Amino acid sequence: MIHKAAAGDASELEWFKSSFSSSSDPNDCVEVATAPGTIHVRDSKNVRGPRLAFAPAAWGDFVAYASED
Repeated sequence: MIHKAAAGDASELEWFKSSFSSSSDPNDCVEVATAPGTIHVRDSKNVRGPRLAFAPAAWGDFVAYASED
């Protein structure tokens, strides 16, 4: 996981709801945005709140692990 803010303006990211967010409440989702060298993750209910930033390899490992469940 990357602990520093990503370079560039985060408002320019194109966010989409994760296919792993399945809930009866459509507002209860995780959103993901990709940028060169970084995968950004945020809570759809708090779009101005904290975000996580992952290196592509770390994100790939996470998605592969989550797919096993």
